[in-house]
Amino acid sequence: MAKSPPEVAGPLGTLALSQVKPHSSTASLRAIKWHDDLRRLGLELPFAVVHDFGMVLAAGANQIEVAPRVAWEGVDDGVARAVLRYRDVLEEAHESEAARRAPQLKMTDDLVTVVLARILGDVARRIDRRPVYRAKLPLDGSLFERLTPETLVRLFRQVDRRFEQDCLAAIAAARLLILTLTDSLDLDTLRLFGMAGLSEGGALAQVELLNSLETPEANDVVNFSLELLPSVLETKAKPAASTIAAFGYSGLGRRGSIDNMVLTELAWDDDELSRRILDNEVLYYAREQQHEEEGREHLLLIDASASMRGDRATFARAMALATGKKLLLEGEAVSVRFFDSRLYEPHAAQGEALPTAHLLSFKGERGRNPARVFRELIGVLDASRRHGDPPVLHVFTHAALYIPRDIVQELTNMAQMASVFMLPSGGQLNLDYLDLLHAYWVVDHSTLTGSKERAEAALNILDDVEPASVANPKTKRRMEVFAS
Repeated sequence: MAKSPPEVAGPLGTLALSQVKPHSSTASLRAIKWHDDLRRLGLELPFAVVHDFGMVLAAGANQIEVAPRVAWEGVDDGVARAVLRYRDVLEEAHESEAARRAPQLKMTDDLVTVVLARILGDVARRIDRRPVYRAKLPLDGSLFERLTPETLVRLFRQVDRRFEQDCLAAIAAARLLILTLTDSLDLDTLRLFGMAGLSEGGALAQVELLNSLETPEANDVVNFSLELLPSVLETKAKPAASTIAAFGYSGLGRRGSIDNMVLTELAWDDDELSRRILDNEVLYYAREQQHEEEGREHLLLIDASASMRGDRATFARAMALATGKKLLLEGEAVSVRFFDSRLYEPHAAQGEALPTAHLLSFKGERGRNPARVFRELIGVLDASRRHGDPPVLHVFTHAALYIPRDIVQELTNMAQMASVFMLPSGGQLNLDYLDLLHAYWVVDHSTLTGSKERAEAALNILDDVEPASVANPKTKRRMEVFAS
């Protein structure tokens, strides 16, 4: 039988060491992405290790079976002993709270990658040896359907496996560390990611996810957000647009149903047609329809200066997260920007998913310059000006945000502006531009430090955040002070 190429035989052969068998062979396809993404983060681990720990922490107990794929006893006693110690660690991880709650958390692939980096990162850094192959597994579920024990042993023996054996030894030696990190996973943060979503993916987003899991300050934001989100999730989303065939054909487009495909597309050979479908190049007859109303743009501006440390930062970020989620459920377009002495790049929501990791992990350390920030914002709004309703600015800041009145006047001519001001202890709100704002709320220090009072104030503000009222220039301005 011909040998498989090293880039396939190398990673696939490690499954001879695997101790987890998913009930669906296609479930193992997720492990290919986890393995590739961990390598991009600089963590080299055998494919079988990534597969097993990922399945244990991401799949429900009824979706997998913890059992060996190959019986090494009598075949290679050295490998059998290493696999047995590895399996002991894996079984204990499978009994953890994180593994038990895996079906409820419904983690995305990016989140699973970050969790694996969190619990196995130290193990990867302890291994001096590197694999003799560069893994490149195709996304083909049939690969995993044909893996008999004999096939796995043959693939395992095709390449040098000292890297895999070193990794199993490192896992056995780091047993206590791995289990401690597994038990210390912040399940509330993972639950928040499931509720608020993750609008961004890729290596940069995974770094932010990893930072949010390791940042102690993020825990307060997570806990407060989980208090607010259940009431927000009761918001009813707008009904989806209909796809019922109506009216006549008006031209050609890149979107449509199979019934409306231009028949000449079927003249392409199978490979080219598949490519055109994947690249969204297939032509469809487009029907006449009314233009869909686009959601109004909402920009959430969060103050990240030194004055926003502690309770104010917790309140601002949790409020921004809850406000963004509510607006998304209403069908609005949302993006998030932080500012201190400069205006940072925007992070847009996608679908009903927010840039949650960015909200939790961002750190601003550049002083404070409101005039510069909001003058730059005027330029941004002017460059992106479009027809229709003006955008809405939601500013979450402290009571000393001194913006020149002429800048606020110019901003409110271009957009609707609503602010949440947080007072320091014994502080007062004395800003000369308050009358220009469409709506604003003031939360004092004693309210911020009281758990019950803080939640009540946040929910009252969220009740007022309605797209139709906040963004309507004819609506009366509102000012409410929340004091305990």
